[in-house]
Amino acid sequence: MKNTEASANPNSTHDAGSPTSAASPGGRVKTLVILGASGDLTGRLLLPGVARLIASGRAPGLQLVGAGSDDWSPAQWQERLSGSFADAFSLESDSSSEGREELQRVQEGSSYHQLDVTAKGALGEFLATVEGPVALYFALPPAVSQKACETLLAKELPPGTRLVMEKPFGSSAESARALNATLAKLVPEDHIHRVDHFLGKSTVLNIMGLRFANRLLEHSWNSEHIEKVEIIFDESLTLENRARYYDHAGAGRDMIQSHLLQIMAIMAMEPPATLEANDVRSNIAAVMRASTIGPHGSTDFVSHTRRARYTAGTIGDRQVPDYLSEDGVDPANDTETLAEVEVYVNNWRWAGVPFILRSGKALGRTRKEAVVTFKPVPHLPLGFKGTDSPTRMHIGFGPESLTLDLDVIGPGDLFTLDRIQLESELGSDPLLPYGEVLDGVLSADPLLSVRGDTAEECWRIVEPAFAAWKAATVPMEEYPAGSTGPEAWTTSGD
Repeated sequence: MKNTEASANPNSTHDAGSPTSAASPGGRVKTLVILGASGDLTGRLLLPGVARLIASGRAPGLQLVGAGSDDWSPAQWQERLSGSFADAFSLESDSSSEGREELQRVQEGSSYHQLDVTAKGALGEFLATVEGPVALYFALPPAVSQKACETLLAKELPPGTRLVMEKPFGSSAESARALNATLAKLVPEDHIHRVDHFLGKSTVLNIMGLRFANRLLEHSWNSEHIEKVEIIFDESLTLENRARYYDHAGAGRDMIQSHLLQIMAIMAMEPPATLEANDVRSNIAAVMRASTIGPHGSTDFVSHTRRARYTAGTIGDRQVPDYLSEDGVDPANDTETLAEVEVYVNNWRWAGVPFILRSGKALGRTRKEAVVTFKPVPHLPLGFKGTDSPTRMHIGFGPESLTLDLDVIGPGDLFTLDRIQLESELGSDPLLPYGEVLDGVLSADPLLSVRGDTAEECWRIVEPAFAAWKAATVPMEEYPAGSTGPEAWTTSGD
């Protein structure tokens, strides 16, 4: 059954947006259980985020338990924790001596268990041995998470259990609906955290603070004044031994379907009444429901989407092979490593404004930002010389920054326009992105979690384009590793 909190009774407990959500049964999470604890995601991203959170003093009394399919000894698990916790133990980190002592306590008390989460009864029996309230983190492929949840019964979960699901949530709109239905049988919606570790609290609040605390900006934040919005997540990283996942996902499913659509919705949403989860997430959901690739009703995916794959090249001093020559890549998958889609939010505020979402790997520069390009002035008085460039605002994600491109009279000729940039750092949390996300999970705050209906809408938006790519309706272009992408793409020249 489709999850639509926006249309539900506002006094319902279906969403955790009310102040009472943090006081839900069981209170603050006592034990973090990581399923898939022996996997790459856990060691590379999740555990370092956990360590920073604990060392910051914001996860008092937490216990950490790992479970995975590999037959690891206690020594192997401790070795993984030591490697993942090393930065947080460093004297150069933001942790205090008390925080490092707490992290040491958590590591020494942590245990690992070999477990087949898809075996009937196995996960439920295991959870009976864990002290609650529990946050059950599924660091697993979507299909495995679905099977694991199907084996569970609500009565097997400790009181107050919170289920934490990694992106991508499902692999299609249909699978997302099925997973939502499965989860709804286990815990209330306000105990489900669909997390996107790129969507940290700093990112969300910086965008909202910039928009809603400045009348000058909010007044012009619409189709009357804005020409386009670009949300870019370009990486110099290549596959980094992740072909098993990435060669089936590609740039579209890995980043655009989840992270970039969420950023777009925050950029485009109406002002919420409060910063509580119910208000914010309902406004995000309204944007998603209004969104399509291309203007409403368009099926011209050749004009409104682009895809490409990297060929051999050089990034820094590193030689990068052709993507199809990378270990674990199957050419039959026809996987894109760079993708771009034009999303239109079909409502009064944004009619006709393209939101260009782009993400790719093996590029010559790392670029993570949203760029708002304003329309030209209606009339530039005759007599000015130089280039009349559009006003542009850049919101950087990691590091968090703000840059405003303006035309002014530069030095020298008083009639010649010159380009300047006003720059400022924005607020950020010393926690790693996973730490920010987990902080919300452990404190029962779903603000950073994707709501069930929104997760389904994200798939609904992109699936027609993905189908066109699979049918080869949209050609696969190429770009050399280390370049800025195909030269014909306007985003490659920015």
